Amino acid sequence: MPDDSVRPLIHAARSFSPVPTFEPRDNMENLALAGGSVRRKGKPSWVVALSYAFDWLILGAFAAIGYVLGNVLTPTKRPFSLDDRNIAFPFTVHETVPVWLATVVSVLAPIVIIAVICLVFVPGATVPVGTPKSLIWKRKLWELHTGLLGLALSVVAAWFITNGMKNLFGKPRPDLLSRCQPDLDNLSDYIIGGLKGLKTATASGQLVSPDICKNPDKYILDDGFRSYPSGHSSSSASGLIYLSLFIASKFAITIPFLAPAGFADASAFAAFPSRTRLPNIKVPGPDTYELSARARGAPTPTTLDSTLGNKGIARHNQTVSAVRRQAAAPPIYLLCLAVIPFFASIYISGSRWWDYRHHGFDILFGYLIGILAAFFAFRYYHLPISSGAGWAWGPRSQDKAFWAGVGSFSYATDHLRGQYRSGDEEEALDGADGFGHGSARSATANSPVVSSRKGSGGPDERDTSYTGASGNN
Repeated sequence: MPDDSVRPLIHAARSFSPVPTFEPRDNMENLALAGGSVRRKGKPSWVVALSYAFDWLILGAFAAIGYVLGNVLTPTKRPFSLDDRNIAFPFTVHETVPVWLATVVSVLAPIVIIAVICLVFVPGATVPVGTPKSLIWKRKLWELHTGLLGLALSVVAAWFITNGMKNLFGKPRPDLLSRCQPDLDNLSDYIIGGLKGLKTATASGQLVSPDICKNPDKYILDDGFRSYPSGHSSSSASGLIYLSLFIASKFAITIPFLAPAGFADASAFAAFPSRTRLPNIKVPGPDTYELSARARGAPTPTTLDSTLGNKGIARHNQTVSAVRRQAAAPPIYLLCLAVIPFFASIYISGSRWWDYRHHGFDILFGYLIGILAAFFAFRYYHLPISSGAGWAWGPRSQDKAFWAGVGSFSYATDHLRGQYRSGDEEEALDGADGFGHGSARSATANSPVVSSRKGSGGPDERDTSYTGASGNN
């Protein structure tokens, strides 16, 4: 049986057979295929931090502009007919989901849930024994930052687009006539359109100017021309669908899938891959990755092997067995947790229909805006759910904190060098973290040493240590 236990990369110094050494910076397999190499750097500079602070500043500015567009400016007011039954519904004084409650459910609740998930469940079960708590908290806080930044991008984008469209189009709400309080005594003065010359007393089938409305409450009257698109729908979808995607990502809630041939090794998705697996080691041995360990298990002869001697069919059966063991359906209760925010967004959107606040198309279009904003914001900051192991993308490099320019394919690489800045998992191997003395590049101080020893009745096992790192696990 393969050993799936988590064993630390760093042990007390022991004697091993002479073997080649590997520098910690060479810990990203197949990196040449991505067009970059690894270069160690120190702590993230203030330039990177400032670039993300600038991101928050931009989102705050767009949120403020969205408020002005949706609540301060006077909307365009389309002419309407007094006989139009689609705008003759009563005005609902007490909404099912008022604005304050929609804000709590769609924005504040996701903030709290994201914070709990990141601070409690991140970085997960792939953290090796002996990993410094400071490194773990660094990952927690980064996942929290990107989770909230993605939520802000989703909500602000939907908010800005929706509020701008509301005043731009000025579509009457289903309860406009109840808000309007039309001046029926002077009806003929407000008739507009092709039949204006008739000046009929009833204005049947004719359009009237919005000036016919005499409601002294300017806010209620102006808000009657902000039906398209629905702000409740776009806001609830952007915040709650993003939350559903975030939950699904962090707890691996997805439809079972098969990774494409040649897909990245499972070690790429561990919390701190450089602490659990050394690079370029071809000999088999135990690690913490289920799929890789299973793939190295010795095949068991099948019934067809012994009876028919057909090795081709046996290999086919083993392949089929391996495929079906590579994925499984997540527990139903986790699926329920992931879809609850989605169902809540549907309820909030639907309430705008039975409260007579929006027409059906307005609700659907607003919901579409929210869906697009949520999916875009999630993928902007997070790896795909089906292949990203629940991680967010890492920070930008210092050289590309504000600008990459033509010819750059990734903001994670250093400018013009095509080199990846080493991440937090490599920084744990520095002397400053208590695992050795001197530079991490030193082959005599902190370089990993690997030796093979024959286990009893099993495959060769790998032991690793850092000379000069005694007493630190």
